[in-house]
Amino acid sequence: MDSRGEADAAYIHKVIAVQRGLEMAGRGALLFSRFPPAFVAGTLALAVAKILDNMEIGHNVLHGQWDWMRDPRIHSTTWEWDHTTPAEAWKKTHNYEHHTFTNVRGKDRDLGYSIMRITPEQDWRPVDLIQPLTNVGLSLIFEWGITLYDLEFDRVQEGTKTKAELQADLKVLWRKLRRQLAKDYLLFPALSGPNFLRTALANLTANVIRNVWSHAVIFCGHFPDGTETFEEDRLEGETKGEWYVRQMLGSANLTGSPLFHIMTGNLSHQIEHHLFPDMPSNRYAEIAPRIREICDRYGLTYTAGSLPKQYGKVVRTICRLAFPGGGKKKGAPVTALPVQTGPARPVNGAPVRLAG
Repeated sequence: MDSRGEADAAYIHKVIAVQRGLEMAGRGALLFSRFPPAFVAGTLALAVAKILDNMEIGHNVLHGQWDWMRDPRIHSTTWEWDHTTPAEAWKKTHNYEHHTFTNVRGKDRDLGYSIMRITPEQDWRPVDLIQPLTNVGLSLIFEWGITLYDLEFDRVQEGTKTKAELQADLKVLWRKLRRQLAKDYLLFPALSGPNFLRTALANLTANVIRNVWSHAVIFCGHFPDGTETFEEDRLEGETKGEWYVRQMLGSANLTGSPLFHIMTGNLSHQIEHHLFPDMPSNRYAEIAPRIREICDRYGLTYTAGSLPKQYGKVVRTICRLAFPGGGKKKGAPVTALPVQTGPARPVNGAPVRLAG
């Protein structure tokens, strides 16, 4: 963190320039969307631009990763992204609630996003039977799902959020939605004249591609085999060191090329991101070997795998937990936070699994 400087600033400026170039090229090509090559090229360029905007730029800028530059154009207090969720709402539910209470059942609402059962400790409901289909539907409209989730309708029903607060959030949301919908489905399609409907379809397709990609990356970072969830009592008296351990055990990484990492917003380094959410994302690959060495040294699980492998595990879990049960078999060992005075060490050559 102390070595942040010109190279890091040059990196984020370059990514933003590439993203804006791709968006301009994509929207320019879609002016001629009546021609199939222009339609396909414009749609793909726009989809990649939207992915970069959300993943490597927007998500990380809103975490304050680039606030140290003191550039008002790239700052967590001023940035607004190409997403239906207003930045301020995202920072509350994601930056604070999710990153503070990562994978704590009853505190981290990102566990299943209030609509799916993704850990056996969650109560089973009859509606969970269709959650494999719910997952597919959510992936297609992921930005809208996050937007509705950030409104916290469940908390209004519980009485922990007032209707006045909800109405205030809806006003902010409507101001954001007007701009998003007008940009993608009115303004730019209108510029293409008789190709209005084709351009609107291309914009919709680009948004769906972005949604499916971000859904896959985010779910693979939190829900595959090897990640842990915790009881609320884990938070009682939790030290900073125990917080770091919980972040490690509640997150999972994806393996891939440097370009793949950029396209995931470096959330392929989800473990490192949860340990240091305000560290510039281009530095996660640099510290990852050190984090893994620490996990190996102290017997902590460091979960990592390819996107297809990890997403397959996520889907398998979602399908299995659509039905009642799904917990440990009777007689299976229960993982618990060891009571010890020193650092966790491998026991008989096997890793110590710290969990709530």
